[in-house]
Amino acid sequence: MQQTVTIIGGGTGSFNLLTGLRAHDNLSIRSIVTMMDSGGDSGRLRDEFGVLPPGDLRRCLVALSEDSPLMRQLFSFRFTEEPLQGRHFGNLFFLALTKILGSEREAIKAIGGLLNIRGRVLPITWDNVHLHAELTDGSVVTEEKHIDVPQHDATIPIKRVYLAPEADANPEALQAIADSDFVVLAPGDLFTSSLPNLLVRGVPEALQGCRGSLVYVLNLMTKHGETNGFSASRHVDQIIRYGGRVPDALLVHRGHIPEDMILRYRAEEAHRVVVDEDSLARLGVRIIKSAAIMSTTSLVRHDPARTAAAMMELFSELSAARP
Repeated sequence: MQQTVTIIGGGTGSFNLLTGLRAHDNLSIRSIVTMMDSGGDSGRLRDEFGVLPPGDLRRCLVALSEDSPLMRQLFSFRFTEEPLQGRHFGNLFFLALTKILGSEREAIKAIGGLLNIRGRVLPITWDNVHLHAELTDGSVVTEEKHIDVPQHDATIPIKRVYLAPEADANPEALQAIADSDFVVLAPGDLFTSSLPNLLVRGVPEALQGCRGSLVYVLNLMTKHGETNGFSASRHVDQIIRYGGRVPDALLVHRGHIPEDMILRYRAEEAHRVVVDEDSLARLGVRIIKSAAIMSTTSLVRHDPARTAAAMMELFSELSAARP
């Protein structure tokens, strides 16, 4: 029996989850993508042409592609020489199709067809909005790129994040959440990748009313300027605060992280997220699934195949526990 899973997030976290889950034929996959990116090539296209930021959309489309490796490489290609240095072929292709077809919606459908994707990729909103962060000292940081790479004192905690102007959810994204057997919040920078999706009008209500299980894939490391000193329960607490629903399951890496990698991240003031089980239990998180799901590369990332395998096992447990 095919089950429906919807991944919510953006960036590398969603890419890795989608890449791994694509190999499991018994899943119907949807990817809901954050649209608040304002940095890099996506930010340049947003500023120069007024289109929605395509970077996270492009990554999710590539992750679900069942076409040739060459096509996936092409859409992920970044130019390294002037005059196109730093620009992504896939982003420029998205821009061209938007101009030809008249809308970002049609461009996404067209790229999905060209890449022969397995599943659907849906923007969380069609509105052009920016992310803002109010810090505990009362100051406000404007735009995702300035929160992600702080130009301010990054030791000052974030009090809250919000969108300006407010955004309405893509109806197709709300329907995907409502129809899902499992909704998965992908790992990623908490305040700039995960929570922005929960700030869109209609999304918290959709999560609260969803008949399926809500799974949160916990970040492996903290992020300087966003989650300094955050434990697992503090991550979950923010999901509850903005989403209005306690996750049914938390997928946690319990394996070893090499000391040299820990030291490298420590130089960036990032640390391994501590899993505080007692505090999680008080929040009402019913399941903590332990697994060695980290990649063995030089970066601390979720391994697509390992994470997908752990998620499939978790889906089975959650299905069996349902009345």
